[in-house]
Amino acid sequence: MQREELGNLAMFLAVAEERSFTKAAAKLGISQSALSHTMRRLEAKLGLRLLTRTTRSVAPTEAGERLLETLRPALEDIDERLALLTELRERPAGTVRITSSAHAARAVLWPVINRLTAENPDINVEVSIESGLVDIVSGRFDAGVRLGERLDQDMIAVPISPKLRMAAFAAPSYLERHGTPQTPYDLAKHNCISLRMATSGGLYAWEFERDGKELKVKTEGQLVFNDADMIVTAALAERGIAFTVEGHVARYFKDGSLVRILEDWCEPFDGYYLYYPSRRQPSPAFSLVLDGLRYRG
Repeated sequence: MQREELGNLAMFLAVAEERSFTKAAAKLGISQSALSHTMRRLEAKLGLRLLTRTTRSVAPTEAGERLLETLRPALEDIDERLALLTELRERPAGTVRITSSAHAARAVLWPVINRLTAENPDINVEVSIESGLVDIVSGRFDAGVRLGERLDQDMIAVPISPKLRMAAFAAPSYLERHGTPQTPYDLAKHNCISLRMATSGGLYAWEFERDGKELKVKTEGQLVFNDADMIVTAALAERGIAFTVEGHVARYFKDGSLVRILEDWCEPFDGYYLYYPSRRQPSPAFSLVLDGLRYRG
């Protein structure tokens, strides 16, 4: 295989994964017309239609899908072996791509990434904020950050935070007008601000636990968001009772803007983990990030 052909195959992979010539061209740093011309030339050489083009999207044909099945593991192996060559450098180098929830990115990832990238100018870190679960292999991420209870079994998982707690809360004025719930069952009488789950599309059932007894409550209310910041904003605006990770709203408890309720029903649970495929050989840059994030409490 000629070197040019390898580059053309890498371009095809980018188009097939992005499902867009525009996005793939931007990712590759070339013009859309040059990319389109390369794809037509590759198809002509193979004598096969690899991509189905419409005015709105691009999708692999059956032949394209078969080629993808061959290319993905091969090019991933090449990427990993190139990354390992950085061991021969005096300083770790390379790019580490991580998918994470917003809260984990701010509270756990950022303090470590901020320090590591300042100390290691040849390391680049890309963090993709996602509210739902992401397939890190197909998304070509080096790792993901999620709660321990939501991890796949074929992943290596490393704890990167202490245990977490959820918190139910509301503005003081809301509780003065409507009363303070004494048990999770009392939430049925209140206007609750709900979270729409990105993965399932359903509403999150609030999870409580006390003395080993677990309880899930399906709440109701006027407002539903798929973003924790908006849920907190609505609670601050006195619109109802909300429920999210304790660390996300701790500062509002301190200044009295929000009041915590049902605290004795919120037991600690496993915190955040960094997870990555067991078959992947970590690069020096990834190993440095992993070691920096590892929770040692």
